[in-house]
This record gives sequence, structure tokens and C-alpha cells, in this order.
Amino acid sequence: MASGSAKWDAILAINLTSAFHTTRLALPHMKKNQWGRIIQVASAHALVASPFKSAYVAAKHGIAGLTKTVALEVAEQGITVNAVCPGYVWTPLVEKQIPETAKARGITEEEVIQNVLLTAQPTKKFVTVAQVAALAGFLASDAAASITGAVIPIDGGWTAH
Repeated sequence: MASGSAKWDAILAINLTSAFHTTRLALPHMKKNQWGRIIQVASAHALVASPFKSAYVAAKHGIAGLTKTVALEVAEQGITVNAVCPGYVWTPLVEKQIPETAKARGITEEEVIQNVLLTAQPTKKFVTVAQVAALAGFLASDAAASITGAVIPIDGGWTAH
């Protein structure tokens, strides 16, 4: 469980409330134009839970619900609303956390990668930023005009368990 109310509030503000307000402010313009694409960035944690991440998992599940609800509300107005759900993505933040995690757990950096970060991803590979961007680009295209309300994993098979 999140260790305190302030931490809970901050995690929900960053990961859920910000998406709500961005969507709320973008929709009037999209409705006026009878066209729009909203692509929420969720996480594999929008679909499955992990221990010790209650606030983050709750926020990402909230993104899934927000995505589906708004998609239904604007479906007839040329607006699609979807969420991408990456597993662990190789980013500078993740790269920075590896040595810190190794030191904290008394294991090697390779053990952190294989046994902590990628343990849930059957491919045992990080998702790349380019792969997430390609999925978002597709969802923004006219080819994806009939995809709305979808919560799409891009997680190396994590949520297939």
C-alpha cells in the first residue's frame, strides 16, 4: 500500500488526474472539428497488478476506465480514445534505476534486469520507445479510425499470463 496520503495523491495526480484534465481541455476543440485522437499512456499495470504499487496500479486502472468512458461519450463525433499499455520500456529513468536497485538488493545489474524488471515479460526484452511511438502513430492515423475504447498492451507478453 502507498506509504502515505501525500504520496498517494501525488501518484494519482501525475498518472491519472493529469490525463483527465488534458482530455477535458482537448475535447471541446476536437468536438468542434468533429475529429480527434486521444492516446493515453497507461501501463501493463492498467491490466494487471503488482505488489507494493497500489497507487500506481490504481491510477493506471483509472486510465483504462477513463479511456473507455470517454471513447463511448465521443464515439459519434469522429474522435477516438485509446490507451497504450507498455511493459518495461528502456528509458534513461529505467537505466538509472538498475544500479540503484542492484545495490539495494545486493544483486548484480544483470540480475536486476532479468529477475526484477523483465521477470514478467516473457520475451525478456525491454519494449523500445520506438515501438510505443509506432503504436501511438498508428492509433493517430486514419487507418485506426475504428479503434476506440481500446486498452492495448505492448508489453512483451506480460499481460498474457
